[in-house]
Amino acid sequence: MRHRVAGYRLNRAHGHRKAMRRNLMTALLRHERIKTTQAKARSIRPEVEKLITKGKRGDLHARRQVASLLTDPKITRKVFEELGPRYASREGGYTRMLRLGPRQGDGAEMVILELV
Repeated sequence: MRHRVAGYRLNRAHGHRKAMRRNLMTALLRHERIKTTQAKARSIRPEVEKLITKGKRGDLHARRQVASLLTDPKITRKVFEELGPRYASREGGYTRMLRLGPRQGDGAEMVILELV
């Protein structure tokens, strides 16, 4: 049984996995579109959705929570000044995954993860 087991391990140690997720989230919010594997996209998608929801809230506590997860202060600013107001009338579902097919080298399923 998988009680209280959440998230994806992605065959990485805890520190590496945490750093990779932070880098992927920062890259997605910076470029608004990234190409990655389906497993990595699935692992960061809910976290990015929560960050944008905090950006809509806009208070100091939310700002500090977002800053603790992202690696670039400019992107933190972008979440609150651009993305929060952009999605103010939207009730979730800020990201979209488009399948690209298997990767040439190892057959990993590739996707484009983008902001709607």
